[in-house]
Amino acid sequence: MTNWIDACAKDDIDEEDVIRFDHDGKTYAIYRSPDDEFFCTDGLCTHEQVHLADGLVMDYVIECPKHNGQFDYRNGEAKRAPVCNHLGTYQTRIEGDRVLIGLG
Repeated sequence: MTNWIDACAKDDIDEEDVIRFDHDGKTYAIYRSPDDEFFCTDGLCTHEQVHLADGLVMDYVIECPKHNGQFDYRNGEAKRAPVCNHLGTYQTRIEGDRVLIGLG
């Protein structure tokens, strides 16, 4: 069963950007794509546990701020070394002007 968590307002995230969301001891990253869609991944890089919300978003890629590893935030796929482990991804949905993420 999916537990939907209210994470932020749609307007909290600019197009092609990311914000950090902490919930229940875990960090997530929430993205707004160039197509105005919302995505959610684990919030820490799989390489050295750096917060991805401090990274650079380009199209559908998040670049880690520490070693420039890249992930496709739509599916969590590791795209460029030094990262080799994929990110966990989570469902998102919009209710009114709020972004919800699906956990559990």
